[in-house]
Amino acid sequence: MTYNLETAEHPENLRRVSIDPVSRVEGHGKVTLLLDDHNKVHQVRLHIVEFRGFEKFIQGRPYWEVPVAVQRLCGICPVSHHLAASKAMDIIVGARKITPTAEKLRRLMHYGQMLQSHALHFFHLSTPDLLFGFDSEPTRRNIVGIAAAYPDLAKQGILLRKYGQEVIRMTAGKRVHGTGSVPGGVNKALTLAERDELLKDIYQIIGWSRDAVHLIQKIHTQDPGLYNSFGIFRSNFMSLAGNNGDMDFYHGALRARDDDGNIIFDGIDYQEYDRHIAEAVKPWSYMKFPYIRSLGQEEGWYKVGPLARVQNCDQISTPLAEHERREFVDYAGGSPMHAPLANHWTRMIEMLYAAEAIKELLHDDDILGTDLMTSGERQLEGVGVIEAPRGTLFHHYRVNEDDLITMANLIVSTTNNNQAMNEAVRHVAKRYLSGREVTEGLLNHIEVAIRAFDPCLSCATHALGKMPLTVELVDPDGSIVHALSRE
Repeated sequence: MTYNLETAEHPENLRRVSIDPVSRVEGHGKVTLLLDDHNKVHQVRLHIVEFRGFEKFIQGRPYWEVPVAVQRLCGICPVSHHLAASKAMDIIVGARKITPTAEKLRRLMHYGQMLQSHALHFFHLSTPDLLFGFDSEPTRRNIVGIAAAYPDLAKQGILLRKYGQEVIRMTAGKRVHGTGSVPGGVNKALTLAERDELLKDIYQIIGWSRDAVHLIQKIHTQDPGLYNSFGIFRSNFMSLAGNNGDMDFYHGALRARDDDGNIIFDGIDYQEYDRHIAEAVKPWSYMKFPYIRSLGQEEGWYKVGPLARVQNCDQISTPLAEHERREFVDYAGGSPMHAPLANHWTRMIEMLYAAEAIKELLHDDDILGTDLMTSGERQLEGVGVIEAPRGTLFHHYRVNEDDLITMANLIVSTTNNNQAMNEAVRHVAKRYLSGREVTEGLLNHIEVAIRAFDPCLSCATHALGKMPLTVELVDPDGSIVHALSRE
């Protein structure tokens, strides 16, 4: 495995294809490809061209504002930022171990987040490609097309997401950008009526989640030639691992494996993440390139997210999800699966796990407790790490004696997947685009590769699969040779 993000020789002699913007991405991104006169692809890059600046403008703010402020990074996974920041602030207020009720309420909130986010991505954004085909008619390849052709499936997707949002509302106070988690615990108890309301539907939610696993398993196994090879590359992978190596979205130690599944590091306290993870920068992207220090920048990049988590854990604690994990591992033949499209399969296994975990928490007497806060010896630095829907999320803060933030470093899930997404795009472009005329369907192949990683998508940017997109082939003199526009 090498850090293979190519730099083309004499790029001034090559033609440039630009996908700008990439559809369904939170923020702004584009893909550029450099082709020669024979349409051979020489370079492919995914650029993140928007600068957010959260790490700077929260400096000087009181630390207790941070868990609410930073979740504005995203309207799709605000709970993940809310909880990662809260966990960092727990360290700062000396609450290294919060109360059982507070932790279980945070976990319930987080599992609701995983459920609704995975449902949104799979049913609304991915099934049009998976069920209709990557080259299918774009006017049909959208959620409205899914609702027309598969009405029951579309309804299940909507209700699964709605249930997850209700879990968030009852624990965080609002479905989006709530305030339930605070440094040292939570500020909202769950009432008996709220618990009973969630219990009414949880068994149906578990059933639908298991059906979704079987659906993507069937799609994947019916066309292994496509799904096992599309955009495939080998890489290291990393995630949190809980007690006894269990899958754990909320807490654990850092574990990384190489592309053959061998342990690189394990049991790492994430308060010391920066001793093991470093970040590189590139002049053509505002997004950083993390890598494992011991392996170096060229060999040390990795992927995170569902495909990494399902294969990095030793087991899943809930019975149905563990059964499906074993089915996936058996399908992969005991070696790590590296196909990007396998993220969809493992994402649905995780959704099933979240649903089962919600059921277990709702039956736990601690969930109705009222002991919500704790504190201890004040600290000046804290790190919070959580498994967000898209992968491992780091929040690192320092404060001064006046309780003001002096430093913030965030490594979000999509940043951890930066190089992996570039590799997937490059492989897809070389296999499907080289030597061919640019078409809407081929452009969608590139977006399918990116979409497999669910990179901080925002539903506000998705308009029935018709996000404006223009691709141009330009000769060395700047004249347009061929153009394709999707309004």
